[in-house]
Amino acid sequence: MKTLGSAPLLYLITDRNLCTSRSVLDLIAEAARAGVDLIQIRERDLPTRELCALVEEAAARMAGTSARLLVNDRVDVAVTCGAHGVHLTTRSLPVAVARELVGSDFLIGASTHSLEEARQAEAEGADFLVLGPIFETPSKMPYGPPLGLEAFARIAATLRLPVLAIGGITPENAPQVLAHRAAGIAAIRMFAEAQQLAPLVARLKGLR
Repeated sequence: MKTLGSAPLLYLITDRNLCTSRSVLDLIAEAARAGVDLIQIRERDLPTRELCALVEEAAARMAGTSARLLVNDRVDVAVTCGAHGVHLTTRSLPVAVARELVGSDFLIGASTHSLEEARQAEAEGADFLVLGPIFETPSKMPYGPPLGLEAFARIAATLRLPVLAIGGITPENAPQVLAHRAAGIAAIRMFAEAQQLAPLVARLKGLR
């Protein structure tokens, strides 16, 4: 199993539309310096050329840090533009197909919303899973009602891979999430809206 970072794992997922006090590239650079373990570029509406340019610049700004850069869905962009991995959804290429394309050294994360999806992604060769939503959150409404903490813990207990929680997580409820078998936390808004990332990351890293 690949080393992803120090527990609890922190996974920043970008949404440049939420970046009001800094650019998305500044957010990525600040997060990498602050100690965020994984950063996913999830700008799904960008044309391919613009997405490639963003990934290349993000990789350059993260150089010298331990953070790993992933690209949402686009295996081609991740491989060619200097990312460390790709993050797949239930609508992406199957994990097994992506693994055949990228080999064993490339990181593959997978979004899952049920025990069945989680077991399939694990069996097909994912390196880590993101499971949720845990709580109600606007960005995850299309995926159905929240799992809740107890269901998350039951699913995570059956898996060998690190399972990160997503969906409505805040600094206030993060301790409760981590107490329910989460290997870490994935979030969009919590990171994007933080005035300063270093204190937030230090607080979250100190929870375990």
